[in-house]
Amino acid sequence: MSIPARPAGPAGAAHAAGWHAREVPAPAPVADGVWAVPVPLNGHPLRSVTVFLIETGGGLVLVDAGYRHRSCWESFQASLATIGHRVETIGAVLLTHNHPDHVGFAARVREVSGARVVMGRADDFATMHATRGDFLTQLRASLELTGAPEQVVEEMYADAVTVAVHDENLTLDVALPGATDLAFGGVTIHAVPTPGHTYGHFVYYDTRGLVFTGDTMMAEGPTQLAIVSRPGDDPAGDLFASLARIRDLGAAIACPAHQYPYGDVAARAEALAEHHRAEVAAAHALAGPGATAWDVAPRMTWRKPWDEQGRGTKRFNLVHTLALLTHRQP
Repeated sequence: MSIPARPAGPAGAAHAAGWHAREVPAPAPVADGVWAVPVPLNGHPLRSVTVFLIETGGGLVLVDAGYRHRSCWESFQASLATIGHRVETIGAVLLTHNHPDHVGFAARVREVSGARVVMGRADDFATMHATRGDFLTQLRASLELTGAPEQVVEEMYADAVTVAVHDENLTLDVALPGATDLAFGGVTIHAVPTPGHTYGHFVYYDTRGLVFTGDTMMAEGPTQLAIVSRPGDDPAGDLFASLARIRDLGAAIACPAHQYPYGDVAARAEALAEHHRAEVAAAHALAGPGATAWDVAPRMTWRKPWDEQGRGTKRFNLVHTLALLTHRQP
């Protein structure tokens, strides 16, 4: 996990350099007819989300859609102009998952161009609200399941309320029930369910050899696991199955929503699975009889020692530990 994946395509090296320099790079081609377009996330530690444009005989296909913020929308339009395209020519928006930095201006694109908006059914907001509740409802349930003291739960939840600004009202034109082949003017894209980061996450495999991985598989670092909020949730197990699915696609280039496009896709999937299996093993090794995630999280190995972490980072790591402990080892 300490060795970054190899940058790939014309966008790979330039975007990798921008990522490491903490700069937002310019749009660049990944391959013929496929563009990586970073959209700045002002004030966000991730700095940007990369959306991808696929040129087809049936119009442009957009993968993911940044934040619902005027600066993101204006940046996106300006970037399209620099590569000779306009929003009006987008015919479909394929969303990898329902986090705010991915779905933000999808409805705005649809208003301008009439594009169809597509996402996995489990991440459809109407479906999610009916089965799990909204994000904050899920987060509170998860915090309570960690075994943290009531005061800690209240403080962490209150922090989340101030930063989790997300309308969760996007309606879909197509809610994908499972693996689906999508055809766009001679270009075939396989929509592949890959839960783990969220319960309805999808990746999109362009049969020319590219896979758009959303937040499931970055070039560097681990995957943030979905929130455990109800019995039967096992995001780590979901992720292991999803990584095997991506590994077996035969893709030559992975296009993640953050960082940069990279090659050696199958090897990266294996390395990431190995990292998270080790995390699961470490969490279970630290958990004695009756131990909770609150007991285990401070003893896990993080980038910063537990006592040096801010409350927001502790919240992420605490619910991540819960997800690791929820997975039953073979």
